[in-house]
Amino acid sequence: MLFPGALSGVRVLDVTQAYAGPFCAQLLADQGADVIKVEGPEGDVNRILGPRPADDTTRAYAALFQHCNRNKRGIVIDLKSDAGRAAFLDLVKTADVLIENFRFGVMDRLGLGYETLQAVNPRLVYTSVRGFGDKAGGLSPLAPYPAVDMTAQAYGGVMSITGPDANTPTKIGGGWGDTVPGLWAAFATVTALFEARASGQGQYVDIAMADTILAMCEGISSFYGYDDSAVPGPTGNRLPDIVPFGTVRAKDGHVALAVPPGRAWGVFCGLIDRPDLIERPDFATIPARRQNAEAVYAEVEKFTMSRTKDELSAVFGDQIPFSPIMDAKDIHGDSHFAAREMLVEIDHPGSARRLRTIGTPVKLSRTPGGVRHRAPVLGEHTDEVLTEAGFDAERVAALRASGAIR
Repeated sequence: MLFPGALSGVRVLDVTQAYAGPFCAQLLADQGADVIKVEGPEGDVNRILGPRPADDTTRAYAALFQHCNRNKRGIVIDLKSDAGRAAFLDLVKTADVLIENFRFGVMDRLGLGYETLQAVNPRLVYTSVRGFGDKAGGLSPLAPYPAVDMTAQAYGGVMSITGPDANTPTKIGGGWGDTVPGLWAAFATVTALFEARASGQGQYVDIAMADTILAMCEGISSFYGYDDSAVPGPTGNRLPDIVPFGTVRAKDGHVALAVPPGRAWGVFCGLIDRPDLIERPDFATIPARRQNAEAVYAEVEKFTMSRTKDELSAVFGDQIPFSPIMDAKDIHGDSHFAAREMLVEIDHPGSARRLRTIGTPVKLSRTPGGVRHRAPVLGEHTDEVLTEAGFDAERVAALRASGAIR
């Protein structure tokens, strides 16, 4: 049974689409916030992306929309219409948080910018997620530029330090350029909300996707800042300063293992039944292993390539940092993720099947979050939300007749 989450009682207007903004709002919804996804008549562009169940009869949305919009209620308001904007402003009066990720200046052109909404609701926390931010955090010359996952990764620097070599800049798999900004935006929103509860005043939370990527790149943000004699580049799957610390081949695939500084080298050599390596002059110290990295890895793989991933797990698992390289099939059958409820079943509209989605990694003992319900069909909760906000039946009918709501 899921209890009310830690953010129960917080109302969020989610005026976002694609991935970074919806992911931010979903993190709040997972912890119990009442997140109302506000879409235009055409719906979020993400509704069409990803696979669908084979028996899907409604075509309401596909996998990616479900992935970042569960636990939300959904309404449709045409913010380009006068009646729609008036209705939206009345909803703003009931909200604690608004999250949007339109391009720079769009909300102002709609007559729904921060200053307008703050005048309507002074305690509102207003969060925007854009490629290069907005005015509140420092007006970038790139503020009008659009951004997506890959361009955020490229500009934030992570692609310059990822990949096999300097000639092959590599995007991190998955939507890292969206999820990292979403995580920072959720953290910043809750921080501002905490302060607003004390002061009675909201504020602008200004998140730039490029900034959040840079913030995660210690090789750029710290190392080069201390020593600019060399530009950091890709290190591939091995950490150059500590050896061994990377991926190696097993009998049936690849694994990751690390031997941290200290007594771990002796422990590791004992586990692979090679005590002779402990005091070997070219392996005995961290600098020596670093200088002779290829020879070290060759000795390591003599052991790892003679055993399966499961056999290596039995040898290393509770002794040194180790993991098989897990793929989707491995993860969906894994005991750790099952115990942690990281793969949960969820309904999908138009399908008789219960499908799997990723659970929440945030585990709170007294007010646990979790997956409470599926993502909304377009406009599914429009009447419900407007009625709760004090709209009478006559006004709702008039809005529908005008095309301002759906």
